[in-house]
Order: sequence, then C-alpha cells, then structure tokens
Amino acid sequence: MNLAPAQLSEHLQRGLKSLYTLHGDEPLLLQEFADALRAHARQHGYTERTVHSVAGAHFDWSEVLASGGSLSLFADKQIVEIRIPSGKPGKDGSVALQQIAERSQGDDSTLTLLLLPRLDSATSKGAWFGALESFGVTVKFDPIERRVLPQWIAQRLQLQGQRVAAGEEGQRTLQFFADRVEGNLLAAHQEIQKLGLLYPVKSNGGDASDGILGFDQVENAVLNVARYDVFKLSEAVLAGQALRVARMLDGLQSEGESEVLVHWALSEDIRSLKRVKDALQAGRPMPMALRENRVWGAKEKLFERVLPHISDSTLANLLHAAHKVDGIVKGLKQPDWPADGWQALHRLAGLLCHQCAAPAQAPRTSRGVGGDARG
Repeated sequence: MNLAPAQLSEHLQRGLKSLYTLHGDEPLLLQEFADALRAHARQHGYTERTVHSVAGAHFDWSEVLASGGSLSLFADKQIVEIRIPSGKPGKDGSVALQQIAERSQGDDSTLTLLLLPRLDSATSKGAWFGALESFGVTVKFDPIERRVLPQWIAQRLQLQGQRVAAGEEGQRTLQFFADRVEGNLLAAHQEIQKLGLLYPVKSNGGDASDGILGFDQVENAVLNVARYDVFKLSEAVLAGQALRVARMLDGLQSEGESEVLVHWALSEDIRSLKRVKDALQAGRPMPMALRENRVWGAKEKLFERVLPHISDSTLANLLHAAHKVDGIVKGLKQPDWPADGWQALHRLAGLLCHQCAAPAQAPRTSRGVGGDARG
C-alpha cells in the first residue's frame, strides 16, 4: 500500500498498521513523518523501542528477526526500527525483510519501521521491497520542487504564527527566502525556526501586524544555505531561468563541484535535444523520440516545449560551443572564449538558456548562438 506524506493524519484516524517503509531523499520530511508515527504509537501503548542500523555486507540479521518476536517484561507493545542508509540490504537482508513483511500480518504487538534513502528503479523492483509494499505501508518522500518552495515556506511560517506581508512585497520576500535555501530543506527548516526565535509572536495575540515578517527582517536573518546539483541546473537551463542558472553555477563553484561534470550535464542536454530533434524529423512521434533517447521525468515537458522552436542550425552551433568549452575545462584555450572554466560554463549555459527562454515566440535564427559558438 502506497501512502502520500500529506495523508498521514487521515491514515492514522483509520488505525495504525504494523509495517511502514519510509524512503526518499528529503531527510527532514522523512524524519518528521517517522516522529509523528512514533508519537502516535506511544499514545497507543508502544512504549518500547529498538533501533537497528544496517551497515556492511556482513550485518547480522538474526538480531533484527529476534527483536520482532520478543518483548520485555515491562512492555506489551514495541517499535522495531530498521535503518538502511545505503538502501541495499544485501542477499541475507532481502530474505530477512521478506520474512519480516510476512510476519507483520496480524501482529498488533510490534510496529516495524524501515527508514531508507532514495531508491533507484532496480532496487524498488526487488523482491524484498515488493514484499514491504504488499504487506505494509510505503511512503515516498520526493524533493520539494523549486516552484512550490515559497508556498512551503509560507506554510511553515504559518505553523509558528508568522507570515509575510500581503501582495508583491510578500511574494518578493518568499522568493528571496527560497533562493537562499533551495536544495537544502533541513536548513530551510532551521532558518524558519530562527525567524520564530528572532521575531516571536506575542502570546496575547498582539495587534494586526504581529507575526508579519518584512523583507528586511528576512534578508538580515536568513543565511545563504542553498545547495545545488547539476541535474537541477539542467532543468533550470531548459526552463530558460537565466538568473537562477547563474546563481546555481556560482553555488556549484563555491561548493567545489567538478567543472567537467557540469559541462557534461550541459552538453548532454544539447546532444539529447539534437538526437530528439533528428528523430522527430525522421517521423518519430514525440513520446517515442523522448523515450528512445532516455528523456524522462521533468525534462519531458521541457523538451516538448523547447524542441518545436529551436532550429537545426542553432543546435549545431550549441554543439560546437559545447565542444569548445570541453577543451577549456580541460585546460585548453579557445579564441574569443573565457580562459576560466567556470566563466566558459556560464557562457555556454547562457547560450542554451537564451534559446530555451521563450519558445512561444517565433523560431530563432542561429545568429544569437553562432557568433559565440563559432568564436
């Protein structure tokens, strides 16, 4: 059984299950969900708790299996928590987890809680995970997308009695906040808590302005704790978000990311655009062309939006530019291009971003790319 994180309260009203598997790459959301489960379980008599952290290929699963069948003299219900940081239980663990899943049926004395990171497609299709889904409740925690991050921040502020000003100022404040914490939800949570300490809401309700945060207050208080990855950079470039792209490149550079990896991500998008464009011109339907070229998820819609409005000559020039930047990040010099690798990456990302920015307009000629790409 799959459960969305937002459905927890409604789910618990129908009763606690015996087996829960939480997986995803948002530690904050996963931890909060687990805390809520534990709190609800304690209220219903699950007073004992054991925690097992699976580490290494030779982990002894016999203790985990035994803990599920034994209770102390001082408790009649228990929580057995299994943490697998790698997401790979191994051969013995796979067998053990299937046994645990099957044994959970009808067991009202033990609540088994598994905590896992984000799982790849192959792992989520394994027999052990299938058993956990079949016999228990699985909850997946996806990252908070950038477009909904301001709303998420506003909701979190509201929980502690705070809010931003109405109108344009408030939207500007939330956007600024989101820029500072993008990709780092745990830090966002900490910054929100800090605002609660710095500007506490009066207990008696105060006046109408009590709890309203101005832009200056947020700007002075919130640290720049954003974290970026090259895959999110790729989505921002294809969406034509030039300012965000520049900010992400600066962030990746300050975090010590490899120039070669960033170049690979940008050039791979250009190559994929060219391959899909060629497939479309050969008569392939868009869904088939995207699938054959392994374009999935968020990039599908971005490709569908961009491809009809980007010319063959533009793509050829972008490929030529990517080839030049490949040399620059490896230490070679190119005429009319920056010698610094990160500056060259900014320029390449800007060229692609410009072509993706407004596909609703008439198709662009290659002139905007050609001058930079040909050097």
